[in-house]
Amino acid sequence: MKMRTVTVAPPWLCLLLFVGVIQCAAGARELDEVAVPETVHFDMVGLSRESFPKGFVFGTATSAYQVEGMADMDGRGPSIWDAFVRRPDGTGKVNWKGVAYYNRLIDYLIDKGIIPYATLCHYDLPLALEQKYKGLLNRRIVKDFADYADFCFKNFGDRVKNWMTFNEPRIIATFGYDDGTFAPGRCSKAYGNCSAGNSATEPYIVSHNIILSHAAAVHRYREKYQGKQNGKIGIVVDFIWYEPLTRSKADNYAAVRARDFHVGWFLHPIMYGAYPKTMQTIVRERLPKFTEKEVKLVKGSIDFVGINQYTTGNAYNDPNRRKPQYPSYLTDWNVGFAYAKNGEPIGPRGHSYTLYYVPWGMYKVLMYMKEHYGNPTMFVTENGMDDAGNLTLVRALHDTARINFYKSYISNLKMAVDDGANVGGYFAWSLLDNFEWILGYTSRFGIVYVDPCTLRRHPKMSALWFKQLLTRKK
Repeated sequence: MKMRTVTVAPPWLCLLLFVGVIQCAAGARELDEVAVPETVHFDMVGLSRESFPKGFVFGTATSAYQVEGMADMDGRGPSIWDAFVRRPDGTGKVNWKGVAYYNRLIDYLIDKGIIPYATLCHYDLPLALEQKYKGLLNRRIVKDFADYADFCFKNFGDRVKNWMTFNEPRIIATFGYDDGTFAPGRCSKAYGNCSAGNSATEPYIVSHNIILSHAAAVHRYREKYQGKQNGKIGIVVDFIWYEPLTRSKADNYAAVRARDFHVGWFLHPIMYGAYPKTMQTIVRERLPKFTEKEVKLVKGSIDFVGINQYTTGNAYNDPNRRKPQYPSYLTDWNVGFAYAKNGEPIGPRGHSYTLYYVPWGMYKVLMYMKEHYGNPTMFVTENGMDDAGNLTLVRALHDTARINFYKSYISNLKMAVDDGANVGGYFAWSLLDNFEWILGYTSRFGIVYVDPCTLRRHPKMSALWFKQLLTRKK
């Protein structure tokens, strides 16, 4: 049997189904069926399932909030994102209908030969905790998260053998508490249109509490469940590669600072028990400190690291970036970013965010992990590109640009594996077109097309490309 994998995100106690916000025209015209021929053959550039090490897993990733259900059905309580997109409040109680849903989902995946890799928190903190004690800003979150994780291990751990605590904690802390563009929308007034927040301190407090929450959940798993359930647990970090803009010493140091503030912020404490020296020197008293007891809890608290890798940028030294009168996490770096050099863009630009397609960045990220963090077991847990949400169905299904993206990024991943990077699997983002956070439905990352008004689904050519990758012989 061909082994396939998928990531799924189990609920927090009150979060069990997805909410989407979209206006569909009354009587919207049904999409015409478009056949994608099964006989299409692609240039696989030497890639095949057999060209990767034995046991290497391929899969696709999804997120509960982005793809599942409705906000007000079967007892699902709201998350901070429901409030951010103006949805009603909820209670925060255990939703047993939701637990039953995830039991059915997990059983179905396993029945179909799909291995679930489960993420405990993908941005979607329960609104009840935000309202009760300001959520991630309060140390109470550590015990609550460990209790929630314990609940998931107890109810699903007999079948789920691969756990991830948080997805992209840097995004949570930065966009949620530094510039306020993501839920819960907190920042200093100097940096955004926020009603409350402090960009100088809150991102660091939140990240500190996330690290402690992660470590507490891992401790609970190892102490109570791992021995009998025989699973593994880790965390997922996003990792933009920062290449020095020039060969100058200043720009090289800037790139180091960027990597430290970006991924070292979380991996240094987990691997080495302390924040990077660059952060300690710059942030000083605004950077929380771990007690000796917390160091013992945090250090070594992973069995693997998930890495979400999309893009690369040029970093250069920018001493004017810092604003001593209005400090913030993003200005603390003293780093500027450029996506062109000598008039040449670093790569083609995607539809949304600042995502430039730079395949060699994947190789550099994985080799950096090998050389700077002891070559831990790694999974590329997200990697993908998007199209505009308003593409016609025919154009959306004929996604040759996405196929070329996957070819080039997976080829660079393969090079890193051949050069000794300890990578155990690759997950494409995403299985389905979905609700892309602040972009709503204007951005399509899926290898399966979804009409958000009718929920009709159509496999894109990229889905057929992955099918050939997984079945093709050398």
